[in-house]
Amino acid sequence: MLLEFEKKLTRFAEANELFGSAEKILLAVSGGADSTALLYAMHALKAAKVFSAELLCAHINHQLRGAEADLDEEFVVAQAAGLNLAVTTQRLDVRRYARDNKLSIETAARDLRIGALTDIAQAGRCDRIATAHQKNDNAETILHRLSRGTGFQGLGGIWPVRVFADGTIFVRPLLCVSRDEIIAYLQQRNLAWRRDHTNADCTYRRNYIRHRLLPALQRQCASSVVEQLSELARRARGFARLVSRRADEIWPGMADCTGQKTLLNLEKFETHPLPVKVELLRRSLAGVGCGQRHLTQRHYERIVQLAGHNVGGVKIELAGGFVVQREYGNLIFARPERKVCLDGRTVEPVRLEIPGQTRFGRYLIEASLLDADRLCAKSQIANRKSKMPDSGGTECFDWEKVTPPVSIRFRRAGDRFIPLGLGGEKKLGKFLTSQRVPHQMRAKVLVVTDAEKIIWVWPIRISEQAKVTSETRKILHLQISEATTEAR
Repeated sequence: MLLEFEKKLTRFAEANELFGSAEKILLAVSGGADSTALLYAMHALKAAKVFSAELLCAHINHQLRGAEADLDEEFVVAQAAGLNLAVTTQRLDVRRYARDNKLSIETAARDLRIGALTDIAQAGRCDRIATAHQKNDNAETILHRLSRGTGFQGLGGIWPVRVFADGTIFVRPLLCVSRDEIIAYLQQRNLAWRRDHTNADCTYRRNYIRHRLLPALQRQCASSVVEQLSELARRARGFARLVSRRADEIWPGMADCTGQKTLLNLEKFETHPLPVKVELLRRSLAGVGCGQRHLTQRHYERIVQLAGHNVGGVKIELAGGFVVQREYGNLIFARPERKVCLDGRTVEPVRLEIPGQTRFGRYLIEASLLDADRLCAKSQIANRKSKMPDSGGTECFDWEKVTPPVSIRFRRAGDRFIPLGLGGEKKLGKFLTSQRVPHQMRAKVLVVTDAEKIIWVWPIRISEQAKVTSETRKILHLQISEATTEAR
């Protein structure tokens, strides 16, 4: 007989068609409370004939916590064996991958984990991959997106079913339950689980939201913030489905996709309401390989504005070098092109090694992460405007206001940023003119960007959006100088 927790999962799975006619389901189990609950609850649902699919288990060892990670792996193998489930384990060198690809540890771990789970599922001929995301994870995701700027798609949070571009289907059976409900279920069944001490480290953005922001919000609310955000997500997903169905109807008649470019007919595009326009833009960007991870509401607003103004030749550049421009009655979305600097050399944007050293042409960029309390006179750093040094330059940024990866490049036509102390967004060219920067120096200007915005126009001014304040907890310290030939 199913417990109430398991019945709740059953109703959620049926309402969202999580399992369908799947023949094999791969369970992603880390050994923590959430995934342990997933493992045992899915086993119970299988025994109760809620679904007929065969269950397999996968554990990904990120090798980030030494012996503790190895004990997690042993725990999962033992739990799967106790349930008579086949288990596949895989070890990943996350630190090396992050270093080689200039990614944060969190991003590197996520990318490798998804890839590993997909490979295991394909090798085992699994129809679905079930992960242990739950209501609190969903609430944290929504708050994180709100802090960056998002639309109705982002407000949908973590979707119960997600189909990746390669056809892999991820399902989230625990999205209907909270973290407290999961702990209560494990205790009811007298089940053990593994604890990851890094989950308490609030230097990670998600942990900060989990342990500080959400509790602070909850103290100001009479009802559950997690439940309210869960309901918001449910309604947003319902609205997104309606919009998607409308886009399905009109997409074939207005879009031309070649893989390298997507062309949207502007005359037809302008006849539709804003939510449908945003969905059409999302599909256009996806058609050229531009992912949604680093796109915010502000990006979509700029593209909609471009579509509504009959001005040709204007370009909008997005993270990763993707370009959107208006031309001959079409909105054109294109893959990144190779950039040529003023002296004719081809120089692509280069991701910064953080912490570490990075070469960009003749420049050397040194990056480090510091605890804010190690820097005395922090308020002076936060309130001053950067001056224009004769050579070199050092600046500090609030690491929590920076969205990795961080890259460096030469300035481009159409660049915009919010200069420190000026409050509003400025075109970079006009800003340099207003600051009376000599033309010979403008050719040497470098631009440091994160995934969403310009954070430093070197050596002129940093961005208001990344400045250090009295609330800053971790600082990104950058120094740019002309490198010697011996520098590495």
